[in-house]
Amino acid sequence: MSKNYQPEVLEALKTIDFEANNYQIELNTNHGRILLDLLPDVAPGHCGNMLGLAKIGFYDGLIFHRVIGGFMIQGGCPSGTGTGGPGYNINAEFNSTPHVEGVLSMARSTSPNSAGSQFFICLGSHTHLDNQYTAFGRTADEASMEVVRKIGSLSVDHGDRPKTSAVIESAKVIATPV
Repeated sequence: MSKNYQPEVLEALKTIDFEANNYQIELNTNHGRILLDLLPDVAPGHCGNMLGLAKIGFYDGLIFHRVIGGFMIQGGCPSGTGTGGPGYNINAEFNSTPHVEGVLSMARSTSPNSAGSQFFICLGSHTHLDNQYTAFGRTADEASMEVVRKIGSLSVDHGDRPKTSAVIESAKVIATPV
């Protein structure tokens, strides 16, 4: 069983104030920078969870372990296999945000309340995911989307794992006063 990072995440969340700040997460990858705008008005628990994980350095050094061209890029698994997580789950926050290109959403197992640390960013429109997965952010700009597309175009093996690593070198939290 993986380590439970929830106590560290909860401690990091004491510094998060959605009323005072807008938050972004900057993923610095070996393919470029992906800046993500968060949507705490529709999924505060998911936004807080990813912010807390980023603040404690959880995502640093992890890979995008699953890439399906035209569909999505997925990362956030500490084992790099798609089976790992932070040692706890968070409850679904289904909302009306459509799963279109650039949308940030939480990966999960068959149980709606099984999300933890794995996330995906959509390549194209996939509205069949709406109200099935929690959308909680989006790419902040075209430059970020270009990096997502670049990772999404990597050659993959039979398990959808990129043949060339796509590494999250660091994940940083950016707070901007409202």
